[in-house]
Amino acid sequence: MPRYEYRCRSCGDTFELSRPMAESSAPAVCPEGHEDTVKLLSTVAVGGTASGPAPAAPAGGGGGGGGGCCGGGCCG
Repeated sequence: MPRYEYRCRSCGDTFELSRPMAESSAPAVCPEGHEDTVKLLSTVAVGGTASGPAPAAPAGGGGGGGGGCCGGGCCG
């Protein structure tokens, strides 16, 4: 189940709730009981390195057809 982060406007507390995606925009009550809360925008960090060489780019003018007007043979 996804976790969503909220901030209470009354006390400034930041808290998380696990709830279904269908309820992600439903109002949330902070742990102190305040109802004036706002859902925060979560960020996702993705990192790492490639595990192999980059795929080679197709060679120009390779006459095998398939793609574009002139590459597909429709230009005569």
